[in-house]
Amino acid sequence: MSINPRMFSVEDARAVLSNTPSVLRALLRPLPIHLLTVNEGEGTWNPMQVLAHLAWGERDDWMPRIRLTLDKGEAEPYRPFDREAGFSLYAGWPLERLLDEFGELRKASLHELDRVALQPDDLSRKGRHPELGPVTLQELLATWVTSDCAHLTQIARVLTKHHGQFVGPWRKYFSLLRDQK
Repeated sequence: MSINPRMFSVEDARAVLSNTPSVLRALLRPLPIHLLTVNEGEGTWNPMQVLAHLAWGERDDWMPRIRLTLDKGEAEPYRPFDREAGFSLYAGWPLERLLDEFGELRKASLHELDRVALQPDDLSRKGRHPELGPVTLQELLATWVTSDCAHLTQIARVLTKHHGQFVGPWRKYFSLLRDQK
């Protein structure tokens, strides 16, 4: 893997985070409901569940943990994050409403991130994860961006595998389909 030697920056992280709502809207909005509810099998998430998870993360994970780190440091651990809590909170919501919800929550998160005006020295400040122990603000922000990218990849992978069932001999050209029979 080739890694760019450039240092981590809040501006770079913010650039990715600000695009996620529009990427999700462009990817999911035109899809029929049956494609929004396909998954990769038992115990995996469909695109609607991924979107609900992302919306819940805006409410209960990223900015609350950044605020806690800035306010209390390692003195108070982060509250455990229930990765599936958004499933019940947003159950039955239509796609358009959930896309709007996520977009508004992300906009508010980014506004708050801008308001706290993190400086390079702040990135080494530590909070306490309930399982991982001490973590830095840089690690937390990088995880937020990585989470967005991973979930976009997850949705694309679900859609790839669904449609990949029908590609016939072209299967050999797609690494994502090699584990399918």
